[in-house]
Amino acid sequence: MTIVPVSNKQTSKDFLEVARFIYKNDKNWICPLDQDINTIFNPNKNPFFKHGKCQRWLLKNNEGEPIGRVAAFINEKKAFQYDQPTGGMGFFECINDKEAAFKLFDTAKLWLAENGMEAMDGPINFGENDSFWGLLVEGFTPPSFGMNYNHPYYHNFFMEYGFEKEYEQITNHLAVRNPFPERFTKIANWVAGKPGYTFEHFSKKNAEKYVLDLMEIYNDGWKDFENFVPIKKETLLESFKMMETIMDEKLIWFAYVNGEPASFVVIIPDANQMIKGFNGKLGLIEKLKFVYKRWVGVNRMRAIVMGTKQAYQKHGLESALFIKLKEYVLPLNQYDELELSWVGDFNDKMLSIHQATGATFGKRHLTMRKIFS
Repeated sequence: MTIVPVSNKQTSKDFLEVARFIYKNDKNWICPLDQDINTIFNPNKNPFFKHGKCQRWLLKNNEGEPIGRVAAFINEKKAFQYDQPTGGMGFFECINDKEAAFKLFDTAKLWLAENGMEAMDGPINFGENDSFWGLLVEGFTPPSFGMNYNHPYYHNFFMEYGFEKEYEQITNHLAVRNPFPERFTKIANWVAGKPGYTFEHFSKKNAEKYVLDLMEIYNDGWKDFENFVPIKKETLLESFKMMETIMDEKLIWFAYVNGEPASFVVIIPDANQMIKGFNGKLGLIEKLKFVYKRWVGVNRMRAIVMGTKQAYQKHGLESALFIKLKEYVLPLNQYDELELSWVGDFNDKMLSIHQATGATFGKRHLTMRKIFS
């Protein structure tokens, strides 16, 4: 077996093809769009290159056929916040062969060590953690857009190599057509009617205003979490730009208290139901199919992120946002499921909100760490 760095058009193409080869017989896997993967590794499109770097590799068998891949990256804004300088590895795919998997892990580890790192987290993204983040260990069902999917045997590779769990990411599923629990509804309606409390959905015409509101809420609400790095306006603008083709403005809601941005939830239709069968491609035929599927509509949504300023975290604003969402969604008679993904096991408040809505367990991903000896 031979390790080859991704360094030209052919190896970049092979990097994408590896996943299609690994999952060719898996009916649950939905191939991410090639353009989305390529964007992550394009310094002109991924803002994380402004404060980081990455490298990719292919693993080829003795016949020269790609049988695995991996990427390693360093986010300089986060790397030195841990006890050991910590880089990342991700986009790992491999045949069911321990020697092959360890060869890929070793390659990522060596590159990170040569660049001053003493540990690596994986599998993670060279970008925000709302996409391509975590090792799936429970809930091997068709993934929603941006959520990692992998074979069950990957878990053993990570464990045997010496990775240890840093935290779990829990995804819960909410049956949209079922009524919320009585207590949840009572609190939500009470909050929604309080003087000075107002609720607005996102508007593309005023996108910058809502992006700034989201940034203000998010950076306040999450600031006390370990190793938190404030999100930047440019990162959010890029994220909303990427969501634009599938976005429904009335699935993204904000709560205000006396005009102050206080809470938000970002939900998108599940684009994986639109791109299923595209095999990662988005040519003219796929674009026409995508437009048609978007027009017809999908039956699943994904909640990408929620946040509430610390001063308002016990005010029930999240409950009211879900009520506003349901007031819009139910008359459409389109959606059956809302995927609430993913919430770290350290975030008790958000998991409590999931429980209060009546959501049920869906998936479990792990973020793992390997400390170099």
